[in-house]
Amino acid sequence: MDKNKIIVIGGGYAGLRTVEKLAKNPKNEILLFDKNPYHFMQTDVYDLIANEEDFAQVTVDLFTFCSGFDSNVTFLKQEVSNVDFKNKKIITCIQRYTYDYLVIAVGARTKFMANVIGLREYAHGIKALHRAMYFKQKFEMSLFHKVDEGGVSCTPINIVVAGAGLSGVEVAAQMASFSKEFYKKNNFICRKLNIVLINSAKNVLGGFEEQLYSKTDKRLRDLDVIIKNDRKVVEVTHNSVKLSNGEVLDMDFMIFTGGIEPNGLVQNLALDKNEKGYIVSNSYLQSQNYGEVFAIGDCTTIYNNGKVVPPTADTAEQMAELCAKNINNLISNKPLIEHSINSRGVLIALGRGYAVARIFGFYMHGYSAYIMKKLIERVYAKKLSNRSKKGCKKIFSN
Repeated sequence: MDKNKIIVIGGGYAGLRTVEKLAKNPKNEILLFDKNPYHFMQTDVYDLIANEEDFAQVTVDLFTFCSGFDSNVTFLKQEVSNVDFKNKKIITCIQRYTYDYLVIAVGARTKFMANVIGLREYAHGIKALHRAMYFKQKFEMSLFHKVDEGGVSCTPINIVVAGAGLSGVEVAAQMASFSKEFYKKNNFICRKLNIVLINSAKNVLGGFEEQLYSKTDKRLRDLDVIIKNDRKVVEVTHNSVKLSNGEVLDMDFMIFTGGIEPNGLVQNLALDKNEKGYIVSNSYLQSQNYGEVFAIGDCTTIYNNGKVVPPTADTAEQMAELCAKNINNLISNKPLIEHSINSRGVLIALGRGYAVARIFGFYMHGYSAYIMKKLIERVYAKKLSNRSKKGCKKIFSN
């Protein structure tokens, strides 16, 4: 029996959900490619940095995950360098692999703007696990050095977070919340931590509604986060940050969450892209150039009623589910389904025990919103973990 050869590039939220849905058809033979052997749950990165969770709790092994399916899913730890669309082959450093259908779900990475002097050299991104781990270690060591320094005259730790979108406000709030509890719980006399949030817009969470950004702004200020709106970072050195208004801030380390761009593979692909370099996809999530090639997740931009749909994990998973349906429809010669994807909600963790949320048009904040966010994260992680445990048992029983 001929199999439908389907290749999925990218082990992120969109890629894994696509694999899960396509694997239900035993006639589908699926290869998942990623340069990393793990799936990184980026929505939990704020907990990782502030010691709420370790790296094992925010990752899933892709080998065992894919082994948890009924033998029609295989994971290959290989970086895809290009795609030969005419001959339907992907190219890795090891060999070429043929496909009938291709799903590009490589996500996005932190964009270190070239016009900001010193940004790439001295700032940290957190979208990649190794970068988040490196920053976590620096943060922990800085806390230790302040404790070791001791005394009321100890110097403060100065942390600059550039970018006040979802990632920026969550990381700033969690570090501030963790630090307050850390110093208080352990009765340390040195409690000096300055967290400065740089925001190019007039309000934090630019683009979001007032019910969200007003509660977020208040929470950040209650945590003593210093917010500097209407300014940008123009230069970074090893110990300072210069802003567009001429102000210079002392800096021990800096997190940059001020922009993203498609991952490197997208730049090499001979596909139509928009002005920001994202793959152009149609209403069925196919690439403009090839009907058997789909682009989903953060490497493409989709619209609903003329407005950009925010690139969140929720959006990525909705795209994955529709992508899988449309691939199965192509296989079965059925009509394709146009997307009507929109954000079903947003949950923003702002330190221990507090979050703000919009769920299907309903707003909430405080502990109840925090519990809801944690519940959603735990359900997602548990589902992947169960699949991984099944695969692990299969591997080690052979």
